[in-house]
Amino acid sequence: MIGPSIADVLPLAVGVLVSPLPITAIILMLFSPRARSNGPAFLLGWIVGLGVVSAIVYAVSNGADVSGSSGASDSTSIAKMVLGGVLVLMGFRHWRKRPAPGTTAPMPKWMAAIDSITPVKAFGLAVALSVLNPKNLILTAGAASTVAQNGVSTGDAVVVLAVFVLVASLSIAAPVAIYLVSRDRAGRVLDTWKGWLEHNNATVMAVVLVLIGVVLIAKGLGPITS
Repeated sequence: MIGPSIADVLPLAVGVLVSPLPITAIILMLFSPRARSNGPAFLLGWIVGLGVVSAIVYAVSNGADVSGSSGASDSTSIAKMVLGGVLVLMGFRHWRKRPAPGTTAPMPKWMAAIDSITPVKAFGLAVALSVLNPKNLILTAGAASTVAQNGVSTGDAVVVLAVFVLVASLSIAAPVAIYLVSRDRAGRVLDTWKGWLEHNNATVMAVVLVLIGVVLIAKGLGPITS
């Protein structure tokens, strides 16, 4: 069951991976004076945030016996469908609010303070962006509840959720790795990524939210109709 469970959570991990705001934040952080310490601190905070949410949701879902109780399983499936619908609506909202061609969406005001951020604050910011972002919270909860619903052993569940967190963190880990391995080339590469994200943020988010929302609805519908 570990293979199918990993396959079940991978699309949701990709949904978390495509998070333009945290990616932009880590790129800006890597241009700051404390880049060498802030970058890894942000990455660690991101991993910890996703890991804690995954563990809590899995523990609650597993304790409710969603794999063995038909009532609990149906409730979990319905919750997935509702959350999937929320993501689809969020996707359409992002699409409607996308900036006009050739313009750039304004960045949050807190990003202006990234140059002076400390490693502790970088860690806390990453935890907040991974846990408090509605999209990431929905997808992480969906992944953890799916693993519990599949009825895998606790050991296998740990492996599956570790894979989920790892894949979901690749978009944050990649800029950090580029900076640490080749600092001279990092500036040009990361600046290109940042520019692309600034122009395509809303469109990317709209497409990802709709696609992952449909996936969640399908995952919730499957157990109910089988």
